[in-house]
Amino acid sequence: MTPQRYEQITGWFAAIAGAADFCTGSGLVVAPVMTLRLMGVPPPDGDLVFLRFLGAFVGAVGFSYLRALWRKCRTGNGALLHATFEITTLFRLAAGAVSTWLIVRGWLAPAWTSVPVTDFLLAGGQMWLLRQGALSARTRE
Repeated sequence: MTPQRYEQITGWFAAIAGAADFCTGSGLVVAPVMTLRLMGVPPPDGDLVFLRFLGAFVGAVGFSYLRALWRKCRTGNGALLHATFEITTLFRLAAGAVSTWLIVRGWLAPAWTSVPVTDFLLAGGQMWLLRQGALSARTRE
């Protein structure tokens, strides 16, 4: 595959991951019960304040992809997108590990399995793209 093709894949990857996280996070803040139902997850009983807080974090992670992609498209400089891929890989691995542990312990319903699956797949995709040089030094300068 050519470096330009990796650049295209990276752009689409950032756009999809960013939009998905931003929309999910915003939904968890504004309409948490509806968002969980759309995810196929039963809403918890009681106060949803921590779920809204989690939504703010998820939305911010999504926005970071979109902001970095916008900057790369505007300036041609991929340094921020490279840094975003590096740091969000760690966030996704942590979120995937913790949510897997919570599901295994029975503290989250099995319906939450889509969360660690998504996080691990996206983290893996990001690591692969970074290793392929998708955000090479040429695009970071």
